[in-house]
Amino acid sequence: MSITEPTPIQAATLPDSLAGRDVLGRGRTGSGKTYAFSLPLVARLQATRRRTKPGSPRALVLAPTRELATQIEGALKPLATAAGLRTQTIFGGVGQNPQVRGLKSGADIVIACPGRLEDLIGQGHCHLGDIEITVLDEADHMADLGFLPVVRRILARTPTGGQRMLFSATLDKAIDVLVRQFLNQPKTHQADSAQATIATMSHHVLHVRRELRIPVLVDLTSAPGRKVVFTRTKHGAKALARQLNRSGVPTVDLHGNLSQGARTRNMEAFHSGRATTLVATDVAARGIHVDDVALVVHADPPSEHKAYLHRSGRTARAGAEGTVVTLMTDEQVREVRALTRAAGVQVTTTKVDGPADAVLRRLAPGTRSLPGGLEQETPTQSAPRRKPRRAPVLAESGRPQRQGRPAGGGNRGRRRGQGGAAPKSGQSRPHSAASFSSRAR
Repeated sequence: MSITEPTPIQAATLPDSLAGRDVLGRGRTGSGKTYAFSLPLVARLQATRRRTKPGSPRALVLAPTRELATQIEGALKPLATAAGLRTQTIFGGVGQNPQVRGLKSGADIVIACPGRLEDLIGQGHCHLGDIEITVLDEADHMADLGFLPVVRRILARTPTGGQRMLFSATLDKAIDVLVRQFLNQPKTHQADSAQATIATMSHHVLHVRRELRIPVLVDLTSAPGRKVVFTRTKHGAKALARQLNRSGVPTVDLHGNLSQGARTRNMEAFHSGRATTLVATDVAARGIHVDDVALVVHADPPSEHKAYLHRSGRTARAGAEGTVVTLMTDEQVREVRALTRAAGVQVTTTKVDGPADAVLRRLAPGTRSLPGGLEQETPTQSAPRRKPRRAPVLAESGRPQRQGRPAGGGNRGRRRGQGGAAPKSGQSRPHSAASFSSRAR
């Protein structure tokens, strides 16, 4: 693959991980964490040469989202194949039968989301007694999504003498609980934190009237290059993607109301360039790798600074430069100032009077193009849509909507996962970005 030099997180962790020690690594998304654990995982399994029994994998990688699980397998599978090892992904939102067949055929390495994996363990399709190496990727995002209880139950099923590696963009108290309980004298390495790319990003706040948000977004997204636009809610993401497509910007969306097949097709369209803009909830802010994103737009400012940093991290990757733009209305001035201050970024704030404003050409240079929108995927039928308790943050009209209680607020006590159906049907529940919408006024 023509990779000859390790990234900082790889150079820091590989000596310990290859030696079989437990490792605690902090590095931002895009810092090379996937190879940091994939290389030692494959090398050590190949060295032990134990035979894998049906339904009893030898290595386990836990990831918070199905997109990240798929991405990890994409990087890990060529290495595993070269070593004569087989991989299997496990996550909700799709039928479990192919996953069960993969386990029975003797998958050596399982890359799984916690909810579906626990379901298959409960059904007797997967056993973790032979696990030699366990990896937790994006552990802090796992905590944010409420997965820590199920993660702890899964880790408790793995042998205590096995090697365990935990990688995270941030190391906080929630992660400390896992470290103390499951890692044995881990070697801690920190490189490329979420703030490491701040120097290569330019941060801008555009102060706009509500009715100008859509025209300004159309202008920014019609510039050359890939753009990622973030909203707080899945309903807002769908509405904005529809509006951009109607305006002629080829756009796809990524949120919890889409089936797994639709999410995969939309990401493929964005990777291939058929879609130039991705409108997403925060599910895409963590662990999703997209090359050459020139511009990140916070159409809805996130509710806390960690989300701002991880969203913004979709650009300025691997030493490249990038531009981050936050749209701010009159009602959001205090919120956005507090947000950028907590994130530790220096921003340039500009009052924008409309899509013809010269500042938009400076932030997103190049000739504007509106080749035509793409047909949007319909929401998955496996996740029945309920009428939201609040209007989307970005309504098509651009006018402020009456604000109510965030959707899904009554489900805090339930286990949340990746699939579309209720947990007792064998699938996990999708993460909703509606939790970010309560402060968007």
